[in-house]
Amino acid sequence: MADCCKITKEMLPEEKICDLADFYKVFGDSSRLKVLWALHQGELCVTHLAEQLSMTAPAVSHQLKILRQSHLVRTRRMGKNIYYTLADDHVQKILELGLEHTEE
Repeated sequence: MADCCKITKEMLPEEKICDLADFYKVFGDSSRLKVLWALHQGELCVTHLAEQLSMTAPAVSHQLKILRQSHLVRTRRMGKNIYYTLADDHVQKILELGLEHTEE
């Protein structure tokens, strides 16, 4: 009985659970994972991402918009071009741990 009470006390609030679920939903799309994995290799613009991933530039832009809104990628403007990178080391670790888990 004590273990049950401990779990209830340490359970995340419903809002945090929903936020976490939304976060993981972003990783549920293979196109977004392709974009993230390409950016795992280094900084790229939409044109280069589209070429490397055999996707159209509008399709890549759509996925990047979702990834930006989820704070998984960041941008840097150079002239007319916008370059994208992973937002931080956490995103890189999430990708690597996910791959490691699927390869077990």
